[in-house]
Amino acid sequence: MSEFLEADRLRQLIELGPSLVSELDLDTLLGRVVETARAVTGARYAALGILDPERRHLERFITRGLSPEQERAIGDRPLGRGVLGLLIDDPRPVRVPDVGAHPVSFGFPAAHPPMRSFLGVPILIRGRAWGNLYLTEKPSGEFTEDDERAVVTLAAWGAIAIEHARLFADAAQQQSRLQAAVTRLEATQAVAVAVGAETDLNRVLELIAKRGRAIVEARSLLILLKEGDDLVISAGAGHAHAELGTRVPIGDSTSGQVMLEKRPMRVADPAAELRFPPQRLGVADARSALLVPLVYRSDSLGVMAAFDRGSDAPAFDEGDETLLVAFAASAATAVATAQTVQADRLRDSLEAAEAERKRWARELHDETLQSLGSLKVLASAALRIGDPERMRDALAGLASGLEEQIDSVHTIISELRPAALDDLGLRPAIEALAERHAAIHGSEVVCELDLPDPIDRTHRLALELETTVYRLVQEALSNAAKHAHAASVRIAVRASNGRVTVEVRDDGRGFDPEQPGGGFGLTGMRERVALAKGTLEIASGREGTAVRATLPAHTSS
Repeated sequence: MSEFLEADRLRQLIELGPSLVSELDLDTLLGRVVETARAVTGARYAALGILDPERRHLERFITRGLSPEQERAIGDRPLGRGVLGLLIDDPRPVRVPDVGAHPVSFGFPAAHPPMRSFLGVPILIRGRAWGNLYLTEKPSGEFTEDDERAVVTLAAWGAIAIEHARLFADAAQQQSRLQAAVTRLEATQAVAVAVGAETDLNRVLELIAKRGRAIVEARSLLILLKEGDDLVISAGAGHAHAELGTRVPIGDSTSGQVMLEKRPMRVADPAAELRFPPQRLGVADARSALLVPLVYRSDSLGVMAAFDRGSDAPAFDEGDETLLVAFAASAATAVATAQTVQADRLRDSLEAAEAERKRWARELHDETLQSLGSLKVLASAALRIGDPERMRDALAGLASGLEEQIDSVHTIISELRPAALDDLGLRPAIEALAERHAAIHGSEVVCELDLPDPIDRTHRLALELETTVYRLVQEALSNAAKHAHAASVRIAVRASNGRVTVEVRDDGRGFDPEQPGGGFGLTGMRERVALAKGTLEIASGREGTAVRATLPAHTSS
């Protein structure tokens, strides 16, 4: 082809090829192709039209040679009619001496600069038309055959470079999508591990809501759990202003439909498509939604509802749905586990309370009631005594017995709710408990208490925390006396650095704290520590038992 091209033009095309192929930004590449077409032909104006997917019209139109003022005056870009349409209908080079005189010409807009000579060349990628190069107004007159060959060569170079840039862009986009998918799947796995290690239902729901929202980049996410004939909003994250506890009827809501059918649903217009008003869910302005069922072993526990992806982000797509469905499987397992643990804890707590009631009933019946019955018999016998001296002795014995029973009832009342704890604070209450324990059981009790001064009420521990600490000490002392038969007990309670540590150590007979039926006292301890969001350790062996608890501290001020 070199014999048909001037040396300078050939040099430009040879130099252009490698530089075009090395350009990976498509917009920059297209601009360079148009500029080079002007340079090698000497045309005043050049344009590159990109076809729409159906190859019937021009989708984009890139120009060179027109000033911004001229472009604004011309207005809308051409769609590919008239002479421009010749290359769309039949993608072969076209040279016209006077474009305005051509039979298919539609003419030019009023503000359009004059254009006569015209050269059009298709850009073919893999044998299919992708776009066209248009050149007009060659200063020396008509475009020549050499011009046409030069532009055909340029179009071939451009086609290779454009295909290369498109493949690179597609690969980069695909890599970005894959990386995003991997990142989200890694997040799903990490969340599944984190959620699976948690058994507190409220904490589990909080984690699921926050991490589920992050996985699909939603503005808001709600968790609705089945409760009777309704779904109840149990947790939320993001911008939703839903009130926890709001009930959504299963039979009359889209969320209920998703739960019953156990199939996810993408909602393009929540205001129109959701049967339950979005404003009741706290998302009145939601533009899109993704509803996913929480299914555990074929049982629907509820629904996760994600809303919106941000002001500039697209609506939820199939990839988001796949990710949230996968996450919902792990989330449902965590919810089911936490619900089971919660039910077991409630059951154990009720059983522990019932066992405690039985213990007090037995103690009142076996000791207090029988002693009062004996005192009644003694009082009746005293009434029949005629000797004043003997009656005086009987009444003295009756008074002594009544005093013992008063002390016994007082002990029971103190164990149920010591007045010292409410009136004086934790340290005096524990000291009184230790003294009473030592007096009743004859054991040695040593107290090491580093607690706020009960007189300083501004720094006194919160009443609920004081009750928890007191009950832990009380139960540990009870176990040391009744089960371990300990001769000595050491009580250490310290409040510092934002936490309270409790340790009760005895020298009695050890036991296995993990064995089934280990006692409702241990269940009560674990319940109280769990409610206080603390930790509990129980170590037991031949040298005795140690109960250690660490609780977050907060004051009543």
